[in-house]
Amino acid sequence: MAAPLFALVDGNNFYVSCERVFRYSLKNTPCVVLSNNDGCAIARSNEAKDLGIKMGAPWFQIRHLQESSGLVALSANFELYGEISDRMMSVVAALGHRQEIYSIDLSAPGYCCVSFEKEVVDWCCD
Repeated sequence: MAAPLFALVDGNNFYVSCERVFRYSLKNTPCVVLSNNDGCAIARSNEAKDLGIKMGAPWFQIRHLQESSGLVALSANFELYGEISDRMMSVVAALGHRQEIYSIDLSAPGYCCVSFEKEVVDWCCD
């Protein structure tokens, strides 16, 4: 009997990745998506993480990085993220006979394993 195969699908830096779908100029640019009322960073690109920006960093504390490091800050667009999440989960649902959606960017379909971390697709099993 073959061991069951499980998957964890995680959209890397999901809100930033959603923004980059429509703003290709943001590729390779340090970018953060800000919370409601633009209070703090709730998503960070890898380039923003490399600048030392922590999750939840208040905007007023990192604002200076706009000029010194080219940081781009975007107001959250939750409607867009929800739509892209729905599309991603539909694709993932076809990969297995069961799917459990954990959050807007995280799903666990049964019998396959895909990770989109760092733009690499890995297949794995447990």
